[in-house]
Amino acid sequence: MRAVVQRCRGAQVVVDGTAVGGFEGPGLTVLVGVTHADTAATSARLADKAYDLRIFGPEHDASGRTSAREVSAADLGLPVLVVSQFTLYADTRKGRRPTWDAAAPGPVAEPLVDAVVARLRERGAAVSTGVFGADMQVSLVNDGPMTIVLDLP
Repeated sequence: MRAVVQRCRGAQVVVDGTAVGGFEGPGLTVLVGVTHADTAATSARLADKAYDLRIFGPEHDASGRTSAREVSAADLGLPVLVVSQFTLYADTRKGRRPTWDAAAPGPVAEPLVDAVVARLRERGAAVSTGVFGADMQVSLVNDGPMTIVLDLP
């Protein structure tokens, strides 16, 4: 499983002209790609890893607490936008046209992306999502910028 995790000041996903998910203020945008060998356990590990990344500082804490240490979205109870992204498994080694052979097909990938969302919600995160397989427009304000790629076997 592969994810691009971005610390954001806000994010939104739109499908057919309608906002279907997003958040204002600090939070995480997580683009999730699934490959053939991934399992529900991989989904849980990815969700935990992303939510526990210590990439936020005290300036992101709306409670007024002060701390010099870096904290996670989990520590601060921040929202998460999860968007399925099969293109994270593009193979561009040959030619100019990417191949998607490493990306799991929809019937395999969709339940695993849903498992990432479910795990984040179990942890108490306010999670919004895109629409699996839809043509989505994702907009965000990357804070930092802070962008991290997670690859989990």
